[in-house]
This record gives sequence, C-alpha cells and structure tokens, in this order.
Amino acid sequence: MEAVIFLAGALAGLLPAFWERRKRQKTFRQLNQMLERVLDRQPVGVSDLKEGEISVLANQALRIQKKLEYEVGQATKEKEQVKSLVSNMSHQLKTPLSNVVMYQEMLEGPLDEQQRRIFLQKMKVQVGKMDWILRSLFRMVMLEQGAMQFEAAALPIKETLLLAVNTVYEKAEQKKIRIRMEPFTDFPLYHDRKWTAEVFGNVLENAVKYSPPESQIEICVCPMELVTQIRFTDHGIGIRREEFPQIFRRFYRSREVTEIEGSGIGLYLSRLILEQEKGYLTVESEYGTGSIFSVFLQNGGPESDLQI
Repeated sequence: MEAVIFLAGALAGLLPAFWERRKRQKTFRQLNQMLERVLDRQPVGVSDLKEGEISVLANQALRIQKKLEYEVGQATKEKEQVKSLVSNMSHQLKTPLSNVVMYQEMLEGPLDEQQRRIFLQKMKVQVGKMDWILRSLFRMVMLEQGAMQFEAAALPIKETLLLAVNTVYEKAEQKKIRIRMEPFTDFPLYHDRKWTAEVFGNVLENAVKYSPPESQIEICVCPMELVTQIRFTDHGIGIRREEFPQIFRRFYRSREVTEIEGSGIGLYLSRLILEQEKGYLTVESEYGTGSIFSVFLQNGGPESDLQI
C-alpha cells in the first residue's frame, strides 16, 4: 500500500514536468515554423496562437517579415531604377557620341580649312549635347535623392521669367517665333531663382521646339489667393489626352515626336524642382491645336509697385 502511494506521488510530481516539457516543445515548433515562414517569405499566421508570450513573439515576427518585404521591395525598385537609368543614359548618349566619332574620322581626312571649321563646329555642338545630357542626368539623380540645395525665398518673379526667356530667345528667333509676355505687376513668389528659371526654360524650350515657324508663345501671370499661376501657351502640335500623366515621367517621349531632337528629361526635372519649392506643374492641351503648361508657385508677399 505504501508503495502504491509512493508511486502515485512520484507520478503526480512528474506529470507537471512532463506537461511543461510538452508545452515547451510545442512552443519551439511554433516558433520554428514562424521563422521558417519568414525565411521562405510566406505569410506568418497568428490566428491559432493563444495570448501570452508566444502571441507577442508571433506579432513581432510578423512585423519583421513586413519590414523585410518592404526592404526587399525597395531594393528591387532601386535596382530597376538604376538599370533603367543606365539604359536610358546609353540611349541618350549614343547619337551624339556616334556623331563625334564620325566628325573626328572626317577631320582626319583631306579637308580644306573651311570644311575643317565646319566639322569642328558640328563636333562642338555634339559635345555640348553630351555635356547637357550628363549634367541633366546628374541633377536628376541628385534631386531624386534629395541631395540638391535650394535657396527658395520670396523673390520678384519678373526677373526669373526674363532669365528663362533669354535662354530660348535665339532658338525662337531662328524659327521666327514670337514670345509675348502679357503685362503684369511684378510681385514676390516663393522660389529659387536659378532652379525656377530652369523650369520656365524647359517649358519654353518645348514650346519653341514643337511649335510651327512664325507662331506665337504667350506667357501670362495670374495671381490667386494663395498661389500664382504662370501660364505658357503655344500653338504647336499639342498632346493627346491619354499622354498627360506620362509626359512628366523621366525619359518619356511620345512616339509622334521621335524624329524631333529631345531627351525626355526636361519636364521630369521641372516636376522634381517644383516639388522642392512646394509648387507644381499642370498641362492642358488639344491635339493638333496647342498646349498650355501652367507652373503654380506659392505667393511670397504683398505686391510691389513695379510694372512690367
């Protein structure tokens, strides 16, 4: 009888330890399964886990998994961006580089002095194009990474507009295109003069490029309560409505203008620049009739008494 009582007592003492061991083994299996799911990038399920330490660990594993998925997604995205950038850089530089090589070969042949000057000038133009493309790509990458410094302030907008007009004046003259700025009272807008002049210059350059000779480009400054609209109207080939969301993407060029020289960088750069100034860029267009590009900048202060 005493032996039976002793055995029962021993079993009673062993049972809690047995069940505790079984519990630990189950917990270990559950944790192992969760970690395996994380490593295999499979969804971590927590519906069958009870409240307590294991549930806390399960939720932590779920958070780790989501963060890893995000990091992997970002790395994949950046890899594709770099791949796209390299591909587009190669495409953009291919034509001017080929032209430089061709002109160099011609210069090595028998040429008179006048022909030599002509080919040297053509080579200079192509080198200038490559320099512009590389500088634009550099600015684009720096803007995408947020590494460019902006010195935006409340500055009169007239001087910025005139700087931009001066950059395209010669090209407009060659096509006998008139750039007309409607009279307005000069006043400060929040912007960085150098960068915003580049935005205006990009818009005007496209307007000149895609407009017929002897046409007109109008610039209108339209103050509003909180922002001011600077509207650029051309009477060129226009843009199809389905292309509106795409024209502000980097390297995008419509199939209908592939014969016209261009890089597909200008409008994308302009959008990045304006984002730094808390501004934005919109387009209205009717295909075959013309386009209106509007730059919106924040009002920077009271109007001055300057007249244009």
